[in-house]
Amino acid sequence: MTSQKPALGFIFVTLFLDILGIGLIVPVLPDLVKSFRGNNVADAASMVGWLTSVFALMQFVCAPILGSLSDQFGRRPVILISLLGTGLDYILLAVAPNLGWFFVGRLINGATSANITAAGAYIADISPPEKRAANFGIIGAAFGLGFIAGPLIGSQLGAYSLRLPFEAAAGLALINWIYGFFVLPESLAPANRRKFSWRRANPIGSFGALRRFPVIVGLAQSFFLINLAQSSLQSIWVLYTAYRYHWSERQVGLSLAVIGVMAAIVQGGLARRIIPALGERRAIVLGLLISVFNMTGYALASAGWMIYCILVIGSIGWIATPSLQGLISRAAPPDEQGAVQGALMSLNSVAAIVAPLVGTMVFAFSIREGGTSGHFPGAVFLVNAVLMLAAMGLAIRTLRRNPVVEVA
Repeated sequence: MTSQKPALGFIFVTLFLDILGIGLIVPVLPDLVKSFRGNNVADAASMVGWLTSVFALMQFVCAPILGSLSDQFGRRPVILISLLGTGLDYILLAVAPNLGWFFVGRLINGATSANITAAGAYIADISPPEKRAANFGIIGAAFGLGFIAGPLIGSQLGAYSLRLPFEAAAGLALINWIYGFFVLPESLAPANRRKFSWRRANPIGSFGALRRFPVIVGLAQSFFLINLAQSSLQSIWVLYTAYRYHWSERQVGLSLAVIGVMAAIVQGGLARRIIPALGERRAIVLGLLISVFNMTGYALASAGWMIYCILVIGSIGWIATPSLQGLISRAAPPDEQGAVQGALMSLNSVAAIVAPLVGTMVFAFSIREGGTSGHFPGAVFLVNAVLMLAAMGLAIRTLRRNPVVEVA
């Protein structure tokens, strides 16, 4: 088996730099799009929405493909090719002369960023079954740290040039590729490989393939509802806090930094202690129960300072996602880890496409003057609380009917 510490460290760095690259361009993307659209704010906002959806759509399509390719050829080549593609794509975005080329770049970027499927399968390969849930927490930690550093650095670089953050993201991705080329070992043993199949690799087919594992189907449904609620929260966070608490851009940025810090602390540190102590099943139930109260708290908080208290306490609920991933991984055979992780990534992408549309519609309806909604800005968070409650119910029912049988 691959030496665990160096491999986990590289996967963490890979995911961190992926998210850092995305975070670098977040502060400058709207202004760059505006420069392509004659500084028309409304038009630029629409284009940014389309760019976001295109990115998520490509993740949805390509995640199961990369996962299945990694089941046949190994995790290492898929991760390295994706890193190289990401670096070259950022170079394209840095020099893109018009919005059309920008859409091409986001299509490529969405496809290559789906390497998280191979990274998740890599973690499953090198982790003992009892440690998988805790080790999956490094994904959340990498996301948290990436979203702390990325926007902060990107805003500073963007002050000099709107193209500079893209150049920096390209450099980071290519450095990571070079480092991985020389140090990243393969994690998937030849005996555990499986031939690539388009039936399993297409997004719809990847979902169908999960039907052979009833416990995975139920837990994947729970995973989807969690991501739907979280994606909805992300899509309206800036709008909600600015509308209800009159937060400035600086205050919103501070709140996002706190979210990133807590994600790194909980999923990168505390999860490695809490999940083994409770076990995955209890960690899922506890995490989702806390998340229900967390979302309800956001909906009812009457002052901005309350958000921080709710956020810090409620962040413990984030142990649910790595616990779910750990149980799902334990229920899948070694030669299907990539396909399973690809299906989960596709579910996450569907949530990223649907949630912003639904979340913003609910928020807009809830603040409409003279409407029947009663002017309750926090309504969208109550919807998210219901989604978390439904996810908990699904997980409990699934685990009662289909106890996880370890096959990996």
